[in-house]
Amino acid sequence: MIRRPLRPLARILKARERGENPDAIERENLRLRHEEVRDRARSRAEGRLLVMGGFFLLAFGAIGVKMAGMAGAPAEEPRASASGNPIIAQRADIIDREGRILATNLDTYALYAQPPQMIDPVRSAAELVRIFPELDEQELLEDFTGPRKFMWIRKQISPEQRQAVHDIGDPGLLFGPREMRIYPNGPIASHILGGASYGREGVSSAEVIGVAGVERRFDAYLRDPANEGAPLRLSLDLTVQSAVEEVLLGGMNLLNARGAAAVLMEAKTGEIVAMASLPDFDPNNRPRPLTKGSPADSPLFNRMVQGVYELGSVFKIFAVAQGLEMGLIQPSTMIDTKGPMTWGRFRIRDFHDYGPQLSATDVIVESSNIGTSRIALMFGAEKQKEFLGKLGMLEPTAVEMIEAPTGKPLLPAQWSEISTMTISYGHGLSVTPLHLAAGYATLANGGLKVTPTLLHKANRAPGERVVSEQTAAATRAMLRAVVSRGTASLGDVDGYEVGGKTGTADKPKENGGGYYKDKVISTFAGMFPASDPKYVFVVTFDEPVETTGSIPRRTAGWTAVPVAAEMIRRTAPLLGVRPQVEGAPFEGISLAAN
Repeated sequence: MIRRPLRPLARILKARERGENPDAIERENLRLRHEEVRDRARSRAEGRLLVMGGFFLLAFGAIGVKMAGMAGAPAEEPRASASGNPIIAQRADIIDREGRILATNLDTYALYAQPPQMIDPVRSAAELVRIFPELDEQELLEDFTGPRKFMWIRKQISPEQRQAVHDIGDPGLLFGPREMRIYPNGPIASHILGGASYGREGVSSAEVIGVAGVERRFDAYLRDPANEGAPLRLSLDLTVQSAVEEVLLGGMNLLNARGAAAVLMEAKTGEIVAMASLPDFDPNNRPRPLTKGSPADSPLFNRMVQGVYELGSVFKIFAVAQGLEMGLIQPSTMIDTKGPMTWGRFRIRDFHDYGPQLSATDVIVESSNIGTSRIALMFGAEKQKEFLGKLGMLEPTAVEMIEAPTGKPLLPAQWSEISTMTISYGHGLSVTPLHLAAGYATLANGGLKVTPTLLHKANRAPGERVVSEQTAAATRAMLRAVVSRGTASLGDVDGYEVGGKTGTADKPKENGGGYYKDKVISTFAGMFPASDPKYVFVVTFDEPVETTGSIPRRTAGWTAVPVAAEMIRRTAPLLGVRPQVEGAPFEGISLAAN
């Protein structure tokens, strides 16, 4: 900007020529300059006010529109919104297939001490022992007055205990919020759930971790915040599990057995609906493992998954199935059953003399060791081992439990010809009862291999084919005949067409040297309905003895079979399996007119 001079030379010279005062020219120019500056400042201020007025107009207009909208909208409670999902800190629940709680969490508190902050450690130690009698007052006092800066006193306490400690009034006694794992159904499904405890070191000492069963197997999933607290859904049915355990416990007590186990499994999917082992325990108060003696004496021992036994004649159906599959026999093929059968120094005998011949079907119905051995010799050791391998009998089951790998089958050191014969009737090869259930499920579902599972899923891919549908159907008919007219006649449940096979195996002595004469493992394995099986089952007892008669009876037909029959009566309606009731004859009945 070019400023006008206050004393322009031309005007000064002219003013002097006219005799005027040049200072008047300077004052006039100064006045004009000030007016020009004033006018520009006013113009800028007016423009700013106009812009600000426009902004205020828009703001109040927007507010007005929003208020009008809110006034016309229906009343609604405000809701807080947050970006993303909150972190779930606590351990996820475990539920059954119907969503019923098997394991959950309870908010509680832990009690710890910071000795440097304690005012009266002597009084505090005495009061704590009064509240928690299991504590040692002298040890507490030594810890409180020693160099320790921090110590756990109780990792979980009740609300009443917390209030009592609070009333002590010592600032060095503090509470930490934590969760505890509870099992609202007590001992039901205890071996499957396993149990949980607290971590041992550092920060994890306040965290719940799995110690056995599915709690340990799925520990990472149950603790993972990324799952947002989604529960672990098992294939179990809580009501069926409860019924199975109740019947099994009653049978164990009546039969004076050392232990018992049972499983109920879907034939097509391998999903375990119920699985029990007795004696059991309460996972809310899990006992300590035994430090001496037999593991089978501990209630923590899972006989269904960890117990490896020679299961006896329940294995005979696999030998016959292999003979049928290889085309070596038919159900009506006559088998030589003259006995005893001699191999070197070994003698193979039958429980009764069944005559010189039995059909392949009657070998199963009458449970002939000799007949099964002769069938096994038709295909030999190598083929037998291959077939049992396809059934999954040579490796631990893949069921989702941390204990499953310990149930490794015991195979013969040399799979000789005599091994082939004894294995055909359930001696010389030791497996878990769950292996047996999976093998029976393979025959029940039409010949497709079954892998036992504890997880409930909507769709499962079928397993590889082990035997043809024709072979599977023939074996099912034989198992049905065992119940209708054979060794398992006490297992015939009206309306449910039960098929199965008994097995009574002498128990081997713990330190070797042969078998006990008065101790057995009795087993009944089967399916229902036999014509179109939905479920397979295995019931087994350790050292049972039935004493209602004049002589003690230990065979499966008198021990495992009646218990399994009662189990089917109790659980089949719960599973939705409708009994097949034969219609009454219509002779002598005429239709009435309306």
